[in-house]
Amino acid sequence: MRLAPRYLVPSLLVAAALACAVLQPLRWGLALALPLLAIALWDFLQNAHTLRRNYPLIGRIRWGFEWLRPFLHSYIVESDLEGRPFNRDERALVYARAKGNLASHPMGTELDVYSEEYEWLAHSIVPNGKAKDPWRLEIGGPDCAQPYSSALLNISAMSFGSLSGRAIEALNKGAALGGFAHDTGEGGISRYHRKHGGDLIWEIGSGYFCCRAKDGNFDPGRFAENAGSDQVKMIEIKLSQGAKPGHGGVLPKTKVTPEIAEAREIEPWQDCISPPAHSTFSTPVGLLEWLAKLRELSGGKPAGFKLCVGKPHEIMAIGKAMLETGITPDFIVVDGAEGGTGAAPAELSDSVGAPLREGLVVMRNMLVGTGLKDRVKLGASGKIHSGAGMAIAFSIGADWCNAARAFMFSLGCIQSMRCHIGDCPTGVATQIPWRQQGLVVEDKAERVARFQEETVNALREIVVSMGFADPWEIGPMDLFQRPNSTLAMPFDRIYDFLAPSQLLEDAASTPYARAWDQAQADSFARAA
Repeated sequence: MRLAPRYLVPSLLVAAALACAVLQPLRWGLALALPLLAIALWDFLQNAHTLRRNYPLIGRIRWGFEWLRPFLHSYIVESDLEGRPFNRDERALVYARAKGNLASHPMGTELDVYSEEYEWLAHSIVPNGKAKDPWRLEIGGPDCAQPYSSALLNISAMSFGSLSGRAIEALNKGAALGGFAHDTGEGGISRYHRKHGGDLIWEIGSGYFCCRAKDGNFDPGRFAENAGSDQVKMIEIKLSQGAKPGHGGVLPKTKVTPEIAEAREIEPWQDCISPPAHSTFSTPVGLLEWLAKLRELSGGKPAGFKLCVGKPHEIMAIGKAMLETGITPDFIVVDGAEGGTGAAPAELSDSVGAPLREGLVVMRNMLVGTGLKDRVKLGASGKIHSGAGMAIAFSIGADWCNAARAFMFSLGCIQSMRCHIGDCPTGVATQIPWRQQGLVVEDKAERVARFQEETVNALREIVVSMGFADPWEIGPMDLFQRPNSTLAMPFDRIYDFLAPSQLLEDAASTPYARAWDQAQADSFARAA
């Protein structure tokens, strides 16, 4: 009679335990056999997992391989160009620049230049070796009393809580060393942001952390107090982010430690809620009026907003509201759907929101088409990690770039994909004290600064090779893509780029005619 697998393993373990008990030389085996027998019996009797019940003990081997799979896949199975969200070559470039190692590549590109994976920036027969640097960008429109001279690559929004205190410290100290800005993320301005004095872009989400009244709404007085800090250089309203657009959040009270509560200026051990939408406005005009109020309360510092582009008519509605009220943001940051986050619903990350390039095109066309581009600077964020990535963003209309995960790599992140669990092995995305011990702030801060400097230097090399004096001269006609393996086209032949004021003069001739007709300044809803 053949014994079913669910009886086989417990029977063998019982036999082994008896043998060890009876045979003197094998007594030591009881220390191994009895615990294994206990586990097998537990699996045999439990009702929650079919596999464990049918295959006691050995069914657990599957779990072991499932746990090992991402690590084995990353280190053994994947080629240098296959990993996601960043492949090994992309990560290696950041590591090399952060460490000051040679970031060159031998034997030519590994890309198939005749496939759709290859795109290129058009170089010039007469490179411009006299291109000046370093470049800075002044952000601040006509209503701004304290414009900010920004670097072309800054640290994108990452909150304390998502990142460890040491990671925030190292990022901010690196920003101070390199003369670039550090976006706080929506989690507020923590002690770790303040410690080293690096320039801050204060991001304000729907939770209003650091400017929150007891009822969870916006507190103007508290905002003015924090915005008045010399370290805070710009104010950024977070409307949405690429990795989880339109998604609020709840930080369970068990995770709201006194340290997190201090940073967010909330009560410890209480649920911390960030609603999907802001309570301070509900219309395009309302958004701009609140933005103007923030600019005034901050003493005239640049104020803008960040979003992942979704419905085109809503972007056009913001443009119409700017024209109607005369209020313009000092900047807009477009975050792409390829952007990262510590944790997000898979459906939102995989299926909601426009990628960076499409989002930039829509936002650029709204600003240019309404004649407002000269008043509003446009930032780009979404998987940017190289000088080439920056140049491509500039070609589409960006004025500067932000990066998040690339700066995490410069801190030592190995893309272990454990951010959402909180047990990051490199101490970057965790609140567990012992896991943070390996992250030495002084060492990592230098790497952060070095990565930023070398990446901007790489951008300069590209600008020189293209024959331009600065990156703002790069246009969509200078970027070539392959719609298929037999055709290559400049970017402005694939997407429409509007002429100045074209939406005002002849919207019907543009691909945005329907969105423009549906847009209304006093509502984000489509016009009837």
